[in-house]
Amino acid sequence: MRMFRSIGSLLFLFVMLAIPATVFAQFAVTMAVAPPALVAYSQPQCPENGYLWTPGYWGSGPEGYFWVPGTWAQPPSVGLLWTPGYWGWGGSAFAWNAGYWGPTVGFYGGINYGFGYGGFGYQGGYWRNNQFSYNRSVNNVNVTNIHNTYTKTVVNSRAGNGVSYNGGTGGTTARATAAEETAGREHHTPATSAQTGHEEAAGRNHEMLESVNHGKPSVAATSKPGELTGKDVTAAKGDAATENKTAENKAAASKAATRTSENKAAASKAAASKAENKAAASKAATTRTSENKAAANKAAENKTAENKAAANKAAENKTAENKAAASKAAATRTSENKAAANKAAENKAAENKTAENKAAANKTAENKAAANKAAENKTAENKAAASKAATTRTSENKAAASKAAATRTSENKASQAKAPTARPEAKPVHMTTSSQPSHQAATPRAQSAPKPAAQHQTAAKPQAAPRPEASHPSAPSGEKKP
Repeated sequence: MRMFRSIGSLLFLFVMLAIPATVFAQFAVTMAVAPPALVAYSQPQCPENGYLWTPGYWGSGPEGYFWVPGTWAQPPSVGLLWTPGYWGWGGSAFAWNAGYWGPTVGFYGGINYGFGYGGFGYQGGYWRNNQFSYNRSVNNVNVTNIHNTYTKTVVNSRAGNGVSYNGGTGGTTARATAAEETAGREHHTPATSAQTGHEEAAGRNHEMLESVNHGKPSVAATSKPGELTGKDVTAAKGDAATENKTAENKAAASKAATRTSENKAAASKAAASKAENKAAASKAATTRTSENKAAANKAAENKTAENKAAANKAAENKTAENKAAASKAAATRTSENKAAANKAAENKAAENKTAENKAAANKTAENKAAANKAAENKTAENKAAASKAATTRTSENKAAASKAAATRTSENKASQAKAPTARPEAKPVHMTTSSQPSHQAATPRAQSAPKPAAQHQTAAKPQAAPRPEASHPSAPSGEKKP
């Protein structure tokens, strides 16, 4: 046995030297081997109002693991709850995460310590109005002295021979929830001096060593910190649930006996005063009936008037509120409608202007195209008309010229044919060799008949047709103008 303790001490020192110094800021102690299973025990009765249960656990020292009994402890201040410590596997050794006081219960490795600490949170009670309310389904409290209690069923309500560490081989696999991580970042208060003294006293007790008690210490739980002896000490023996149930049944039987005595005395006293109470009750009933009837009638009238006044006032308030709300809604809608109308008008004006500009541009392009086409058509028409007119005038002028030439030719021929008949033919003059002047000897020439003037007047020159600008026909050759 001594050799085993020496080996354990050497392993402990080796692990302590192998772990970096930064780890000690978070973990108080480390061990190379896993801690034993939790001890099964019954919870002693709560000593006073305001004490909270702190479950038992395996501590460690130079000689190995030792049991720290569960105990009732006072919190450092009102409103704080206890988060138990737990062993966790760190990859090369088991490290102890110390417990603490805080406004919320945080993560404790998922270890089922029992008595409200089922692995997460705390179901043993809660603070209300600076007073702690105890859940009687997991806490052993004396209801005669402690009245702030309630009953709520909790799973895993008692401590048993369960695993005592998180991680590693055979440990729990629980991980901290978001709420537990938040609770872990809150302000914490370490264990009180009474709690640390309780752990130190257990460490000095040789019987608390696991190597001595083999997981069943003689003191598994105590009523107050540091009290490891006396009538309020619970040993680890038998099944914890059975022992606790026996204690509860005993307390219940005692309580039932007390109630029976109280009920018997109360029944005797009630029987003695029953007659007096009956007469007084009859008289009081009659009086109360009349008084109650009158009071009820008056109360009914007052209630009716109050209800009517309240209803009228409520109706007026409702009407005023509805009117104000309607006015506000109308004003809001008016503003919104006006803004929407202005915006719609602006958009419409912009759209119309854009459409007008586009239509004007299209119209201008269409008019320009139409004008160009009309001008081209007009030019072609004018050119065709001019060409046709020129051709027509040329033909007319040519026909007129031909007609005029024919007419003049006919007239000239007629004039020439008529001229010899009118004019007497001259006789030949015979020249003599007389010395008289020739003119005297010569026979006077018969005067030719004058040309009839009428002919020259009637045979007027025909007016020529208008000549085309481009054509200047000349008179036919060989003809004389009249």
